[in-house]
Amino acid sequence: MDFRIGYGYDVHRLAAGEELWIGGILVPCDFGAVGHSDADVLLHVICDAMLGALALGDLGKHFPDTDPAYKGIDSKKLLAHTMELVRSKGWIIGNIDTTVCLQAPKLAPHIIDMRSVISEVLGCEMDLVSVKATTTEKLGFVGTGEGISAHAVVLLKKG
Repeated sequence: MDFRIGYGYDVHRLAAGEELWIGGILVPCDFGAVGHSDADVLLHVICDAMLGALALGDLGKHFPDTDPAYKGIDSKKLLAHTMELVRSKGWIIGNIDTTVCLQAPKLAPHIIDMRSVISEVLGCEMDLVSVKATTTEKLGFVGTGEGISAHAVVLLKKG
């Protein structure tokens, strides 16, 4: 088979006093995501989708939250390592489609920068990386501001 498709989903709790990293960009905000790493939900789902496409497990298998080496780590490092693994297996990015679910703040002003960071880390053209954002119309844990979630679909091609 010359292509593989993977899907990723992740959730993080939001809290005051934390930083809000999304897509490798620090989004100005008075709250942020809670996690063992920098809690970048968007980079996490891309990693999970790439790993899933190759049946290599998930982010927690490769970077366990029980390992102090990953405490506070920049998720761009996790994404770069995941891409190295993908390349080592003979695959390249076909395209990536993502959606971040967050009630506030608005992400539209940051999306181009997120796409740029992601494509740079992955070593692919920016037009292969789609980042979209949505609210949940004030429904559920995202709508009440308790959390953030993201989804990603990745197409890998034989390199």
